[in-house]
Amino acid sequence: METIEAYLQRKNREIGLLNGCLSNPRHVPCPRSVDEVIKTKFQLTAALRAEHALQDWKATETSWSATASPTSGPFAFSYDYQRADLKVDGPSFYEHETGCYSETIYTASGMAAISALLLAATRIIVGADILVLPGSYGETLELIERFVPELRLVTLSSPFANVSVRADAPKILLLDSCVSAAAFEAALHSDGSGLDLMIFDTTCFAGRSGRIRRVLRWARRSGIPVVMVRSHTKLDSLGVEYGRLGSAVFVGWGGERAEDSLAGRLAAESRDAVRLLGGAPLPAHFPPFVGTEAYWALTKRRIAIILRNGRHATRLFARELRSLSAELHFTHGLYVTLRSRLPLDEAGARQAAEAMSRDLGRASFPIRHAGSFGFDFAATEWFHNATTDEFSVRVAVPDLPAELWNDLAAAIAEWWRTHQVADWK
Repeated sequence: METIEAYLQRKNREIGLLNGCLSNPRHVPCPRSVDEVIKTKFQLTAALRAEHALQDWKATETSWSATASPTSGPFAFSYDYQRADLKVDGPSFYEHETGCYSETIYTASGMAAISALLLAATRIIVGADILVLPGSYGETLELIERFVPELRLVTLSSPFANVSVRADAPKILLLDSCVSAAAFEAALHSDGSGLDLMIFDTTCFAGRSGRIRRVLRWARRSGIPVVMVRSHTKLDSLGVEYGRLGSAVFVGWGGERAEDSLAGRLAAESRDAVRLLGGAPLPAHFPPFVGTEAYWALTKRRIAIILRNGRHATRLFARELRSLSAELHFTHGLYVTLRSRLPLDEAGARQAAEAMSRDLGRASFPIRHAGSFGFDFAATEWFHNATTDEFSVRVAVPDLPAELWNDLAAAIAEWWRTHQVADWK
């Protein structure tokens, strides 16, 4: 169990990594509290972004200067007008898998990546069924239903069983890292040989997660090409949301030339979709502190702490809240959801999240109302289950010392048990 002293020393190393990316590092004393950790990390992140703008002032949208050589830490960029032909040279956010070939396309967000990919898929895999597990990311499902009607959305009650899949239609599996642990495990114990493609949203897994390796091994056994889509804002920025950045990584297993394979053809179409939709990322949004062994060691440690804290929260809420718990067993282990005694709509769930964060924040707990996860503070937000159409409140587990998080988790359970709809405003 990590003590507060060990926690502050570890956070000081994270601060040192951020600070070391500045041209002129600041004198930053070791933080003495969680609040100092949060404030210092976000201030250094802002300084890094500002320094990038000052140093790369020639790297404009029109790329008018022949002497411009935009970089961000280990990343180097080349592009012409509006970054439509953006080329990125730098470290991978994933651990390389042996025995495969891959191509990476970066985008302005995770949703930009999957939007470009789905539009590309309609040109390459005509008339496909896209199979999704219950609990998949709501905005992805909304995107398919509203803007990609060429793909027939099929929600699976259990992987590949008892669903109205057309026998003659190509089949795409959308495997989302935000589904329940039971659904995720069932998918990986199923026979995927009938699939033509897998889209794997890895956003809720660390880039070197063993679950990513398991999925790729499962796909490889069946020869299924994979496209990994990701938002890098969440888990790849040491909890400071460095900038909006997404990617799609197209993975093939050999046997034909990469450019002739399904993965290669999808990559080419997706690159055109990014160009035509204006979805290319900003060089300033690539975190300059990634790629080093120090970065990977710190990221691995902070994710491990979040997962440990998540397991504690799951046990506590299952015991203390019972019927007021919505989903406690997401496969990623990064957050849980809580339900109300009375049905919630979006506005009611947002009000509950705001009120809980406000009240517990006033009691000096590190908790904020924030629509993301992976922070050094607990984050609350409304949550919509697109499969059941139910609203709840999401509690994202923080990277905090065990003793402090245990106290905060107990306070969350007590607040949720005693405060319901009438008390939220």
